[in-house]
Amino acid sequence: MSATDAFVAHRNLLFTVAYEMLGSAADAEDVLQETWLRWADIDLGQVRDQRAYLVRITTRLSLNRLRTVKRRREAYVGPWLPEPLLTAPDVAEDVELAESVSMALMLVLETLSPTERAVFVLREVFDFGYDEIAAAVGKTAAACRQIAHRARKHVDARRPRETVSAGETRAALESFQRAMETRDLQGLLDVLAPDVVLVSDGGGVKQAALRPVVSADKVVRFMTGGIGRTEAKLTSAPTVVNGNPGLVLHLDGELDGVMAVRVEGGRITGLYYVRNPEKLTRVESETSLTLR
Repeated sequence: MSATDAFVAHRNLLFTVAYEMLGSAADAEDVLQETWLRWADIDLGQVRDQRAYLVRITTRLSLNRLRTVKRRREAYVGPWLPEPLLTAPDVAEDVELAESVSMALMLVLETLSPTERAVFVLREVFDFGYDEIAAAVGKTAAACRQIAHRARKHVDARRPRETVSAGETRAALESFQRAMETRDLQGLLDVLAPDVVLVSDGGGVKQAALRPVVSADKVVRFMTGGIGRTEAKLTSAPTVVNGNPGLVLHLDGELDGVMAVRVEGGRITGLYYVRNPEKLTRVESETSLTLR
C-alpha cells in the first residue's frame, strides 16, 4: 500500500484519536496535516505496521499540541467546551463510540494529564495493546498499564452513571426543543432534572455564563433571560453532536450555537451550549452545505 493510500485508509481513525486528545476539530486537522508531512518522508520498507506507525505519529504530535493548548485554555474566558463535531446519524446507534466522543466524556478527559489522556484514548476507546501505546507515548508498557488503570479509575468516577440509548436522548431533546421554541417554562422544568447543569461557552465573544449554572430553576431563568429575552426568532434543528442527538440553533436565520445534552432517567441532567464563533466554523460550513 502506498503512503497516500495508507494515510487515506486510516484518516478517520487518526482524526478521531487527535480530536479525542485535543477536543478541537481544527487542532485535529492541523495535527493530521503534520502527520501526513512526516509520513510522506518515511521509508515504508522499514514500517511493519502502517496503522500503528501512523497512530504513533498522530499521538506524539497531539501530545505536543495538547501541552501547548492546555496553557492557552487556562486563560480562556468562562467555561471551555470541546469544539462540537457533527457526526453521522449511525454513530449515535454505536453506543460505545457515541459515548467516547460525547461532550460529557470529553470534559472528563480534560481533567487528565496529557499522557493519561493519550493512554486512556488509545486503550479504552481504540483497544490498542500496551506495547503499541508505549511506542506512541514514549513510556514502557508496564508504565502505560499503570497509567491506564489510574486514568480509568479517574474517568469512571466522573463519567455519567448510566448508558442511555439514542432514542431516549432524542425523546428528551424533542421535549426540550418544543418547550424552548414555544417558551413553555413549565415544559422546560418538566424535562430538566432538578440538579441539571448548564455549561455555556461564548469564549468572551458571545454572551455566556462565566460559570456552570446549576438547578432547573436557574437554567430556565438563564435561558429565558438570555436567548428568550431577544425579539429574534429562535429556531432549532435536530442533529447528531459528538455521537449523540443534539441541536443546532439559529437566531433570525444566523447560526447561534450548538447544544449537546446528557440524559439520565429520561430527563436532561447536562446541557452543553457552544456559542463561541471560532468553534462553529466547521458546523456552519457543514450545515450550509446541507441546506443548499
